[in-house]
Amino acid sequence: MKKSEINRLRKILEEKRESVIRRARETMENDMALDVNELPDEMDLASSEYMQSFTLRLRGRERVLLQKIDVALKKMETDEYGMCVECEEPISVKRLEARPETELCIRCKEDQERQERDFT
Repeated sequence: MKKSEINRLRKILEEKRESVIRRARETMENDMALDVNELPDEMDLASSEYMQSFTLRLRGRERVLLQKIDVALKKMETDEYGMCVECEEPISVKRLEARPETELCIRCKEDQERQERDFT
């Protein structure tokens, strides 16, 4: 892969990383405070707690995304970026443009998804 492509993908990953971190900070500052005095009844409290739980689950997914981004950035430093961890073949540039944090080529990802469907 060309150095210019790596640099372009690095910039995308860094922007994604900053976006995830910014949303997490906003969640901690704005969405995680329950003021029982502002909730007039039990239904409002339950609804607010449900939304807070839902937000935390979303943030959990973003934590996983952040880990994948960090792994991809480290691989760029060691020239391992863009290689499928399953088949060890290069991942296409188109796939990396769509999901720069991916560790699987399209064929291996499809195989993984097919196996997951078979187990559910």
